[in-house]
Amino acid sequence: MKLPIVAYGDPVLRQRTEEIDEDYPELKQLIDNMFETMYAANGVGLAAPQIGLPIRLFVIDASPFGEDDEDGPGDPTAKDFKRVFINPILVEENGEKWAFSEGCLSIPHINEEVSRKKDVVINYLDENFEEQEESLTGLAARVVQHEYDHIEGKLFIDKLGPLKKAMLKSKLDNISKGLVRVSYKMSFPQQKKKR
Repeated sequence: MKLPIVAYGDPVLRQRTEEIDEDYPELKQLIDNMFETMYAANGVGLAAPQIGLPIRLFVIDASPFGEDDEDGPGDPTAKDFKRVFINPILVEENGEKWAFSEGCLSIPHINEEVSRKKDVVINYLDENFEEQEESLTGLAARVVQHEYDHIEGKLFIDKLGPLKKAMLKSKLDNISKGLVRVSYKMSFPQQKKKR
């Protein structure tokens, strides 16, 4: 089932999230719904706060970044990178910072260069609640960092300078008011207040 994606301005996107356990209600269905929602919106990652749930869960399928396109070869680290991250802990962020244009399903039509470290080590539980620890690099590491920020109540626009943020203010205000066209279902915070 495709779920509405929460738009910028909703307080849930600024919450630090809670850990879950194996008894979380209908977790398998939730994970399936998150993947379906992400694919329908042409995303490569989706965190639980983006569907209104303040829990430490996100899903990623970075394989589109692994495919060659007209800009050149894809990133092989992303090619088969499909994962479920439950209660993740970002253990390390290492390497040179590098800039890449990021966007977010909760902040449609805004893409900006964001600098992040090239390598990460992340510890997490998979969908079977088995503990995993992975060292990631390149785009796989970047997508993990972006989604991890979501469960910490942070957004990629927080990494922009004050001038850039000021330039985006009216666009961001319009998103929170629902004055944006998207091809997927969204939930807009200022429309909720009117009800």
